[in-house]
Amino acid sequence: RAKNGHPEPWKVDFFGIGNENWGCGGNMTPEYYGNEYRRYQTFVRQYGHDWSEEHNIDTTDMIRRIACGPNVADTEWTEGVLKTLFRHCEPQFHGNADGLSLHYYVHPEGWKIKGSATQFDEKTWYKTLAKAQYMEDLIRMHEAVMDHYDPERRIGMIVDEWGTWYTVEPGTNPGFLYQQNTIRDALVAGVTLNIFNKHSDRVKMANIAQMVNVLQSVILTDGPRMLKTPTWHVFDLYKLHQDAQLVQSSIETECIGLEEEWKVPNLSESASVDEEGNLTLTIANLSAAEAYPVDTVLTGFHAKAVQARILCGEMHDMNTFETPDAVAAKAFDGITMTDTGLSFTIPPCAVLQIVLS
Repeated sequence: RAKNGHPEPWKVDFFGIGNENWGCGGNMTPEYYGNEYRRYQTFVRQYGHDWSEEHNIDTTDMIRRIACGPNVADTEWTEGVLKTLFRHCEPQFHGNADGLSLHYYVHPEGWKIKGSATQFDEKTWYKTLAKAQYMEDLIRMHEAVMDHYDPERRIGMIVDEWGTWYTVEPGTNPGFLYQQNTIRDALVAGVTLNIFNKHSDRVKMANIAQMVNVLQSVILTDGPRMLKTPTWHVFDLYKLHQDAQLVQSSIETECIGLEEEWKVPNLSESASVDEEGNLTLTIANLSAAEAYPVDTVLTGFHAKAVQARILCGEMHDMNTFETPDAVAAKAFDGITMTDTGLSFTIPPCAVLQIVLS
């Protein structure tokens, strides 16, 4: 570390023990990986912490050990790994794992073809969003297995690879996985983050793959030039949910889409309250063309002031190095406060943040 300019320890907070061991990480069976995890996690030690006879463990600044979880819907992997981790393990150590990963990417046209990041029609728009919505099914099916072994939900589901994955941009190195980012990606991000928020009792961490230039990036670079993608702006709209308290919310929806197999709910939402008592609502309109009126009812919350920002546009809109701010969040003043809550109309292809204080 010192030779390379960092003499102080890195203080790693999260340590993934293996990656995609069901495939490129070793083509292992779940039971074999579970035993390898048990073996190697032994050496990811909690140095400097008091492990008393009563197991009163100081968890401050401890390393969180993440086990390799399933690929998409492979519940057999989830079951096999957890069964192996919990075998002959004292209950208070919950399998010696703090997290179990989950990987899922949205490929509009399938794993091999994938599809273009920028050239797509309305059918593909809905197909992409339907595949993004599938994240909720995945969380539910895997948390059902996890609840059997860990009913107190001490092991976090760590969705440490998610996002859209298209065919690389023409003329770029296929190994670098460089792709553009449009309003479609913004809606994928909004829908997915709402799902994560609503399942935050089990989903403890989620990491888009990846941050710069690769897949559904939040930043694209070209030499000294840099731009923020539509996905970046959605993350900016959702950041107020971080460290806030999830509150119950629901919204009346209708199914929309051009093909029965790929229909989606027209609206997606989640809500949280921060330490100062501010209520944040995030709402996504998945329709490619239709705006929707929304009337909210606030229960147990009296709003004195409201602020809002919105990201919206035509579904193909994107930021380029020539027009880096073509897509950006802006103030939204179309909200009316009512006796019961709020009234507004959300435009198509939109992600809306509302903050009430």
